[in-house]
Amino acid sequence: MKRFWIGVLILIVVCLAGFVAYAWKPAIDPIEPPQRVSFDQALIEKGAVLASVGNCTACHTKPGGKSFAGGLAVPTPFGTIYSTNITPDAATGIGRWSEAAFSRAMREGVERDGNHLYPAFPFDHFTLVSDEDNKALYAYLMTRHAVENRPPANELPFPLNLRFVLAGWKLLFFNKGAYREDAAQSAEWNRGAYLVEGLGHCGACHTPRNALGAERKGAHLAGGEAEGWDAFALNASSSAPIPWTHDSLFAYLRQGWHSDHGVANGPMAEVTGNLGRLPDSDISAIATYLASRMGEPTPERAAAAEDTRKKLSIDQGGTPIPASATAGSPTSRGGAIYQAACATCHDGSRPQPFGGIDFHLSSTIAAGDPQNAINVVLFGLPAASGRESPIMPGFAAMLTDDQVADLLGYLREAYAQKPAWADAKAKIADTRSGKYRVSVRPSDGIERGPDNVGAKD
Repeated sequence: MKRFWIGVLILIVVCLAGFVAYAWKPAIDPIEPPQRVSFDQALIEKGAVLASVGNCTACHTKPGGKSFAGGLAVPTPFGTIYSTNITPDAATGIGRWSEAAFSRAMREGVERDGNHLYPAFPFDHFTLVSDEDNKALYAYLMTRHAVENRPPANELPFPLNLRFVLAGWKLLFFNKGAYREDAAQSAEWNRGAYLVEGLGHCGACHTPRNALGAERKGAHLAGGEAEGWDAFALNASSSAPIPWTHDSLFAYLRQGWHSDHGVANGPMAEVTGNLGRLPDSDISAIATYLASRMGEPTPERAAAAEDTRKKLSIDQGGTPIPASATAGSPTSRGGAIYQAACATCHDGSRPQPFGGIDFHLSSTIAAGDPQNAINVVLFGLPAASGRESPIMPGFAAMLTDDQVADLLGYLREAYAQKPAWADAKAKIADTRSGKYRVSVRPSDGIERGPDNVGAKD
């Protein structure tokens, strides 16, 4: 028995030593910040486009702060993580990072000093980025304006505040390596897969996560959460009443809206705004890949879509009234609110993107969770700055929680032919109270804070 326990102890020591060896990463020597003239202008311009694909400004710029200077609070189930300064400032940014250090951060999720990065920085996707594209990204970031800004310390409990713990997370969930093309697919499909799965890191928002914050295996692109919004499924489980096609995906990603699917809102507005830098060929490649993930609609779904098309012509110019609507019922009260506050735009003749979507087409109303519908009703769609844009007022200051719940119940029954969301009232209260941060953006993607959202009940 003594020999047994000695063996167990030796095994534990060996395993611990192996983990320490795996977790330890050496520091990479600092460099003198490179001069702009050391980078080719074409490489910088390529890096600018790639940074837009990666949506780098979204996380590494605090609202009202300097671009890429970090400090944005990123809420997670485990605590708050503050984004890093990725300007070329020598003291607080990445000015002393060599290209090798930058590439290691992208490929392995390790800082120049050897510390592991939290997966809030999606290195599990960025590992797929090619050496050539990392070189261009490095050139772009190292030629930005250097900003001296030291973000706040992360607010994480023990032991998650210890960086070496992240090595265990990587051991469980991280697969390192550049993208490998699928020989069975076309060049366009592979380009789309590279952009979506790699730098675009679409799965970081559009895939559900497990208890340890990793993307769930077997649920890739099945829908997730981002900044207080539900990121809809990008696979066959999509809730869109009219199935997405290559052409509708292309148009939506290119212009930020599509007549069958409405206007990009929340974090997606910033994504579509940033994709404006990409050539049509890349947008088409992304659409090709995503359309393949969604697949052809089943006969049942195709029939439902055709039925939805028929309803659009039948109900044009009038609002459907559910059979259950009786005087004084929640549905009837919701219908009255709809007529007073919504019908002018959503039943009007003004086409999208400046007119409201017909709710028969709304993925938000057809979805299994009410969060996006709540966000839109409370906070609306703010106006973009300096140009014409879609706009919708927020009703947080005008409608009580009960009234919002009645309105949403009416929309569900009248347009999606589904029962009201059972948890809508509680989520409305939580959203209004600011229990969690909801990003509010117009179609140009520039964040606007939700104002005037105090409780009305």
